Amino acid sequence: MKTVLKVNGHSREVDVPADKPLLWVLREDLGYVGPKFGCGQGLCGACTVLMDGQAIRACLTTLDTVGTAAITTIEGVAATPVGAKVSAAWVDLDVPQCGYCQAGQIMSAVALLESNPAPKDDEIDAAMAGNLCRCGTYHRIRDAILKASGRAGGTNV
Repeated sequence: MKTVLKVNGHSREVDVPADKPLLWVLREDLGYVGPKFGCGQGLCGACTVLMDGQAIRACLTTLDTVGTAAITTIEGVAATPVGAKVSAAWVDLDVPQCGYCQAGQIMSAVALLESNPAPKDDEIDAAMAGNLCRCGTYHRIRDAILKASGRAGGTNV
């Protein structure tokens, strides 16, 4: 099925089956390797991308459900004002350890801060609950979100 996707602000055409997961379209057909395959069941968050600003699991989202929605991957998120703040906070606070989950973590954090610029701790917990980090950098992730939101941050590093 020929489809035009808007990814990171650019129109990209693909010719793949309609039921192909967006994750594999992005990685295999378009070369965006930032979204990672983790569990394949939408439970770990490694494949998280933004679809019209909402965090979604690309491993569960089929191409035919994307329609005309704008997709943002980790490769393009820093071009947005909130994405730039989150990315800078991630670097400033040295958040990643192994880094495998971090693209998904950042995408969920950006979606949170775009919808709620000053989240409370319980709102951060709820927004980030579907993103797993085997290295356990959760304190640094929280601090980076707080820093990007303009709140304190950096206290648990």
